[in-house]
Amino acid sequence: MELLEKKEDIEKATNALKAMAHPLRLKILCALKGDELPVLEIVKYVGSSQSNISQHIDILRTKNIIESRREGNRILCRVKDAKILKLVVNIQAVFCSEYN
Repeated sequence: MELLEKKEDIEKATNALKAMAHPLRLKILCALKGDELPVLEIVKYVGSSQSNISQHIDILRTKNIIESRREGNRILCRVKDAKILKLVVNIQAVFCSEYN
């Protein structure tokens, strides 16, 4: 019953899960867990082209999942909400073996 009273939280969770439902976006979020990273470092971690990663970062930004800032010639990204970080950590705990 408590969840039904928090429509805002339900919408936030739904939007986050929809945004994360793409393999590259989930990898981006895994790369960012707890850290602020430059786009080029995210590209290395995820293993795709910079333009492709930038497009997915833009999607995550428009969904209010991540935020970015410019520092010199670098763009630094980080997860915007601690609840999203918690969700990513839980996804990793369930689906990622400690032996990977």
